[in-house]
Amino acid sequence: MTDHRTGTREEWLAARLELLDAEKELTRRGDELARLRQELPWVAIDKEYRFETDAGTASLADLFEERSQLLVYHFMFGPDFTAGCPSCSAIADGFSGSVVHLANHDVAFTAVSRAPLAKLQDYKRRMGWSFPWASSFDTDFNHDFHVLHSEQEWQSGAVDYNFRTSDFRPSEESPGLIEIASGAGTDPVTFRKEGPGMSAFALDDGVVFHTYSTYGRGVDGLWGMYSWLDRAPLGRNESGIWWRRRDEYEGA
Repeated sequence: MTDHRTGTREEWLAARLELLDAEKELTRRGDELARLRQELPWVAIDKEYRFETDAGTASLADLFEERSQLLVYHFMFGPDFTAGCPSCSAIADGFSGSVVHLANHDVAFTAVSRAPLAKLQDYKRRMGWSFPWASSFDTDFNHDFHVLHSEQEWQSGAVDYNFRTSDFRPSEESPGLIEIASGAGTDPVTFRKEGPGMSAFALDDGVVFHTYSTYGRGVDGLWGMYSWLDRAPLGRNESGIWWRRRDEYEGA
């Protein structure tokens, strides 16, 4: 027998209506936050970045594919990884199907990683994804957008990530970090020098502008399964890293 609070249908409805008021307030606050994101000042990009894509070498402006807006997911897949980050992979499962809808609403999308293009293409085929994926191998793009941390930053304990300076050097071996780094075929230190995030850009009169970035739990809203779990009876119900790549679950 469940130890969760139970009640009558009438009691449930009264509690649900009370919750509905809170949900509506959260929705209104979310709308306001979206408006504030759109009001951020745009910053012109005055640096040339080159990416390797399925269509060849491309500039940042080329990634717009004749649209006025570009969304970039900073996918953790370093040159020395043997596979993409398991967490980024779960997130990508959630956005893979949205790309066609974005493209038909004047919004281009691409994932960007530092691994060479051939590695990205192989992994993309394995996972059955169709979204564009560009390699920023041997460029400053990841570092400039704070999802790659230099050796000097790492050793100094002053990594600029998620709009604050942090010491990312693990003080002790973390089982969770070891597990997820191993899942990408690398060690915890190499894995931790990369970071997840997303950035938005606008193209206006030939000039590319940076408009928005978010990191860490700022990408929670892009992690599709969590929106579902937050509405499940037991919520996220997490203890450690439970998720796997889609082809690694038992019976996949």
